[in-house]
Amino acid sequence: MTEELISLAVIVLVAAACPIIAHSIPKKPIPETVFLLIAGALLGPNMAGVIDLSDSIKLLSELGLAFLFLLAGFEIDPKNITGHQGKRGFATWLVCLALGFAAVAGVSQVTPYFSLNDLGGVAVAIALGTTALGTLMPILKERNLIDTRVGDSVLAYGTWGELGPVIAMALLLSSRAEWKTIVVLLAFAAVAVLAAVIPAKACKTGSRIHRFLAENANTTSQTTMRVTVLLLVALVALSAVFDLDAVLGAFAAGFVLRYIIPSGNHDLEHKLDGIAFGFFIPVFFVVSGAKIDLKAVFDQPLLLAGFIVALLIIRAVPIYVSLSTDRETKTMSSHNRVSVALYCTTALPLIVAVTSVATKAGAMSSETASVLVAAGAITVLVMPLLAQLTYRVADVHPVETAKEVAQDPRHITDIVGDHIAFAELANEDLVEQSQRGKRKVDKAKARLEKQHKRHDLIEQAKAERRQRRVELHRELRQERDQKREELMRQLKEIDEKD
Repeated sequence: MTEELISLAVIVLVAAACPIIAHSIPKKPIPETVFLLIAGALLGPNMAGVIDLSDSIKLLSELGLAFLFLLAGFEIDPKNITGHQGKRGFATWLVCLALGFAAVAGVSQVTPYFSLNDLGGVAVAIALGTTALGTLMPILKERNLIDTRVGDSVLAYGTWGELGPVIAMALLLSSRAEWKTIVVLLAFAAVAVLAAVIPAKACKTGSRIHRFLAENANTTSQTTMRVTVLLLVALVALSAVFDLDAVLGAFAAGFVLRYIIPSGNHDLEHKLDGIAFGFFIPVFFVVSGAKIDLKAVFDQPLLLAGFIVALLIIRAVPIYVSLSTDRETKTMSSHNRVSVALYCTTALPLIVAVTSVATKAGAMSSETASVLVAAGAITVLVMPLLAQLTYRVADVHPVETAKEVAQDPRHITDIVGDHIAFAELANEDLVEQSQRGKRKVDKAKARLEKQHKRHDLIEQAKAERRQRRVELHRELRQERDQKREELMRQLKEIDEKD
């Protein structure tokens, strides 16, 4: 018990320190999730050994994963599944899944790492088509991309990038016969539907139980919060009874909760965010990092790099092609389509889930699982960073900037500065919601005003020089005329004397 409490204390310390470290870096280019994973890997049993992965710690981690997928399922709008973009997202995920199986089949011919004949290869094929929507949601909120065209596309494609692999895990990573798995899934779905329909009807009719829950939601009873946690734990427990992955139960709980309160509940969401991101989800990420064997990762750099490249090819490229050929999204700028594809290539929680299933089945070594989880952690760092850089580079309009610099190379600093300032002002509607964003806008305005004043002074000096040149030429002509008249007068006087 003492070792478990010490490990938990270390995990909580890391969870408290990582946001401070992440926010101390200007513009926060690295999500705090990356710091949680790195700290877990360094303090875990494979390195410093400060964190002991006991059963109690693993249970807390599982609850963190459950809360992550509960929030992911709750955030999903039904139109992201059934709407036009949702259908495109589903078709694109099927393409990604097919490409994943093809890639594993091809690799199995030249390397002994994976094979479609065991669960390990199937797990990798599923992992190559995933999107960490639960991990992306905080990043999208921080960057104010929710309810934007880019954000809507990420949600549409990312929903199926998370929901599809969850279903595929239940169907393809089960040790049961296929027909038995389908029967179990149908039974689980029936229970989830009942858990959604009965409370939803109670809410519409205003039953006594519903009134009681609503009246005591903000008291010490915290009724709505307790019922939500009951829903989550019950469906996760049911998935365990049915020998399904906990991710499926948690995701179903999120859908059920969204069905019961389709318009959302700000108070409940705020409380869920507090308990989930305040404790359970950071525990999950730290423990996931602690499971990574860094030595195994460094011993297999080709596998690490190859998996990341495969994610880009199998997940990002089909999404970009789909966005470019869709009548509703092909009008998006190319850098926006690239940003959506990169965001949707962020993959971690489901990689942890599928590799855990394969490892428990003995179809994948813990060293290989560590490499794949590390690759997923790298995507959490690299993909959102690249997506953000794509935005910033495009907003500066590099082609127009280069043309202006070519025309006036002496003022390259002013020209580039103007474009950067204009880009920051163009994004005013995205950043003005935060105090930091307002300071950034004010700074951009001040910088732009200063540069405009300098530009005006330069233009004024040029105009004064041009005016002075005209005046000098006029004086010179007048002086020449006067001198010529004087010479002519003198000549005339000489002629008269002669």
